[in-house]
Amino acid sequence: MAKEVLSRDNIKLNVPLSGKEEAIRYTGEILVNGGYVDAGYIDKMFEREEMASTYMGNFLAIPHGTEDAKKNVFETGISVVTVPEGIDFGEGNLAKIFIGIAGKGNEHLEILSNIAIVCSEEENIEKILNARSEEEILELFSEVG
Repeated sequence: MAKEVLSRDNIKLNVPLSGKEEAIRYTGEILVNGGYVDAGYIDKMFEREEMASTYMGNFLAIPHGTEDAKKNVFETGISVVTVPEGIDFGEGNLAKIFIGIAGKGNEHLEILSNIAIVCSEEENIEKILNARSEEEILELFSEVG
């Protein structure tokens, strides 16, 4: 049976993280601990970040692996982490929401599209940042995956 793309265990609210590297690692470790990817996937997330920032605007960063990281992915999954004080992503960009993605095949493309739809609404960004429970996040992202 396939895993849930986003489960309650993949959501961490109000996490005190100190920097970009720590935020990417934390987001990736949720996917590793959930059995979605192997530990090598986190290295691929850092490689991807070196190519181009995964900061998307609207306080959102979407760390994910490089194209060749597919071999590190067991199941499609996402992790959601909120960091209320924000993390400097360079060039004045402040990320407060981190959504880690690991996709089998091309499944990540549909997930990215759905995340973009949810996160393009400023109202939804506020809801994510103000969420007091994992259920609130699950409800918002129920269309993802």
